[in-house]
Order: sequence, then structure tokens, then C-alpha cells
Amino acid sequence: MKINWKITSAAFMLLSTGIFYSCNEDILEQSNPNAITPKSFWNTSEDATKGILGAYSPFTHIWNYSRFEIFVSDYRDDVVNAYGTSERTAVGAFNGISTSNGTFWVWSTHYQAITRANEVIFNVPNIEMDQSMKDAILGEAYFLRGYHYFQLVNNWRNVPLITLPFSEIADPEAIAQAAPEETWNQVVADFKAAQGLLPQNWDSSNLGRATWGAATSFLGKAYLYLEDYTNAKTELKKVMDSGLYSLTADYGDNFTEDAENNSESIFEIQFIADGNQGWGGDAAGTGKGAAFHPDLSPAGFTGQDGMQINKWTLELFLDEKTVDDQIDPRAFETLFWDTDETTTYQGRELKSSTYLGKSYKEVYNDGRNTIYASKHLDVKQGYTGSQAEGWHQSGNNLRLMRYADVLLMYAEAEVGGWNGGAATQAAVDAVNLVRARANMPAFDLSMTMKDIEDERVKELSLERTRYHDLLRWGLVKERLVDHPELKSSSSGTGAYQPGREYIDIPQNEIDANPNFQHNPGYN
Repeated sequence: MKINWKITSAAFMLLSTGIFYSCNEDILEQSNPNAITPKSFWNTSEDATKGILGAYSPFTHIWNYSRFEIFVSDYRDDVVNAYGTSERTAVGAFNGISTSNGTFWVWSTHYQAITRANEVIFNVPNIEMDQSMKDAILGEAYFLRGYHYFQLVNNWRNVPLITLPFSEIADPEAIAQAAPEETWNQVVADFKAAQGLLPQNWDSSNLGRATWGAATSFLGKAYLYLEDYTNAKTELKKVMDSGLYSLTADYGDNFTEDAENNSESIFEIQFIADGNQGWGGDAAGTGKGAAFHPDLSPAGFTGQDGMQINKWTLELFLDEKTVDDQIDPRAFETLFWDTDETTTYQGRELKSSTYLGKSYKEVYNDGRNTIYASKHLDVKQGYTGSQAEGWHQSGNNLRLMRYADVLLMYAEAEVGGWNGGAATQAAVDAVNLVRARANMPAFDLSMTMKDIEDERVKELSLERTRYHDLLRWGLVKERLVDHPELKSSSSGTGAYQPGREYIDIPQNEIDANPNFQHNPGYN
């Protein structure tokens, strides 16, 4: 059973708005005995549990991972070539504007979660309750705040850093954008705090809640992004040595609804296909299923503009064969393309197919050679298309941290990144664990950082990592700006200006606070 991340109290919606009014007229200052206030809410362990579950809820908001987050991650990288020139694809073409919903919506859900985490961190210490549960809930709040600031600093860079409830901030309009270094320091501090408080696991009724492994993995990831390879290795090795995680025997088990929360999963979004629809996020009865599938699905199986996969990605998958001289099985799990070849893997015959088990030639007979996505679509559920049962038809969880990623990040840290030295045996061993699961031949000490990059593409494409890899490696201009053909289906990359590797600050935030400024490249 996976936990249903939903707001469990209308009171918490009140607490998270950050809007407080005052008036000097005595008649208007009368207390409403029926109103829930921060003082009346944060009193019991039940309140603490409601509060922390409310802080998870923005993950499954349709403005965030349920749907719109994909436009600020996968849709920006060099794997995806998005169709159309809407506000959804604009950010990926370096043409995002500060008034677009694609910019504001994802930003707002990050701060929604941060606001709720701040309330938990501020109020829960004062509640008399079981200490181990109190520690776990506080650890979750630190993890969630750290995670959302990690996303904000990587996508928007110059963001306001808020660590108190709005009720405790004397002058909200005095809040300024923090230097990226300040935000990164907070990310590291929050993940460290979470690491020291979170349990190693939860019981089956609480699957999906953050654990020690999640905090430690993301702490290692933060250090890697900061090019602090020594600390990155230390933290990632803790996860590897913990014995808590292992690669699934079948790579495909990481992308299906019937194999959720498995041995490889370190942290994943808990989607629920309960028949609810709607465009809301936290209100009862609104959809909490995966609604980004229409933005991945092949043409003919989606009502959205959709996208294609750039040819270089398939070529990378095909540039080497398995130890049995077959196509890398990860190619079939990730892509849908015109081929009759198959791969025998884990007792299954893998072939290029999509919804209803249809082959490429069964779907398209117009001579096209377009490459489409396959990962996450969970076609085994029998869906006829990505919206056959509405926006939120899929309950297939989105894995945000897998053990395979930990192994590959560890190898990168061990090598020392692009400016590092020769491969070590520890780095080679970590990558070879990932390759062996896919029946790929082992690397030796001649392995390079380029090999690690290529392995990340094969293992992690369409998992919200590739654009941020390019960004932290300083390769956005080389890989994207200098190759406008990779965004040929939308508007190319001609709108690029230095600084537009990051998204602009939403205009409504700038209008509301005189201290906020547009990011470089957008003035």
C-alpha cells in the first residue's frame, strides 16, 4: 500500500497561504471560535501528521510532477524535441517568458511545499508526542524543504530563501532573492538535518514517505552538483554500503505500476489512479494520477502537442550490443521506433511496441522514421491511449531517485567529473553493476567520464535528470544552443542569450515584491 499524499485538513490550506490581514478596528478583531488558526491547529501528534502529509501534497499537483514539471526538465534537454511553440515548450527553446503558466505554476508548487514544511519545522517541536515520530516528521520536513530548494536553485538560480512561516516574518516585502550559494548551503543543511532524523524505512502503510536513504542520496547529489566530489563520494557510498537497496533484476520494473516502491526505489512520487479528474492540486476529489503521459506518448495516442526523441539518442543505444549480441534492453523500455529486431531479456521478448502492444508499422504506414518515447507509459495496463480514461488515468509512480543513479553518481564523483583523472576500480565496479543488469559488457579501467555520461543517457533518459546534467557540466550551449536542430520541432534555439540556461523569475512575483529582479538574459 502506498500512502495517499493529500491535504487532510482545510486548516492546513489556511496555514499555507502565507496571507495574513490585520485591522485596528476592535469590532473586526473578534475571534471566530470556529476558525482554525496556527495556534489552535498545532497541538497533537495527529496535527503533526496532517501537516507533514500536506507538505507532500504539492508533488502530485498537476502544476508539478503530475504534469507540468516535465516542461522544465525533460522537455528542455537534448533528448526531447518538442512539437509546437506553446508556453510549455518555450522554456526548452530558451524563449520562456516570466508571465507564462509553465514558468509560474511549477515555481508556485515548490514554494507551496516549502511554506508547509516551514510550518512543520516551526510548530512540531512544541507538540508533546512520541519523540521518534516527532523526529521522523521533522526529518521529512527538512527533506522536503531541501528537495524543493534544490529544484528551485537548479531551475531559477536566483530565488528567495524563506525558512520561517510567513506569520513570523515581520515584513514579507523585504524578502530578497538569495545568492545561489546561500540557497545551496540551505539545501545541504536541510538534507543533513533530514539524514539525522529520518528512519531507514517505513511500514507498508506509509510507503512513499522520505527515508534516511532518500536524504543521504540527495545530499550526495547536492555535493556532486557543487563539484564537492569528496563529500559526494562519502554520502553516496553510505547508501551503497547500507544494504538497504539493490538493483531490480529487470530494468523495466522501475517504470511500471505493478512494481512500484521496489528494492531499487529510494524516493518516488506516489501517484494514485482513483478515477478523480480535475485541474486542482490539493482539494479533495481532484486527480492525483500521472497526467504527464500525454506529453510523452507517441503521435496518435495523445491529445497534446507531444514530442519526438532526437535521433542521436537511439544511435547511442544502438552503438554497442549486449553480451548476447542483442540490442540494449533499455532501448526498448525507453523508446518506440521502427525496428523488427527483438531482445530476449529476463525471460521476456522485448520489441518496439506501444499502447495495445502495437508495433511501429502497425501504427504508422506513412514511411515516417520518427522516434518516440516509451518509458513510464505502463502500456501493460491495457490503456488504448494516454488519455483514454482522462488526464489522471495512470497511477504509475514517478521514481525521482533510483539506486542505479546513486551508482552512476558515485562513479562520477570517484572519477572527479570532467576535470578529474583516470577511472578507479571503484568507479568501474559501480558502473558495471548498472551495465550488468542490462547484459551489457563490462568496462575496464579505460572507462572515461564520457562513458559515464553515455551510461547516464541510456539508464536515465526521460527521468528528469538530463538537462540538469548538461547544466552542471557546462554543456548547455555546446549541446543545445549550438545544435538548434535538436529543437527543430518547436522554435530552435535562436532565442538564447547568456543566462537563459535558467528560467526567468515569474512576473507576478516581481510585481508583488520590489526587491525581485528578472534573471540575467531576460531584461
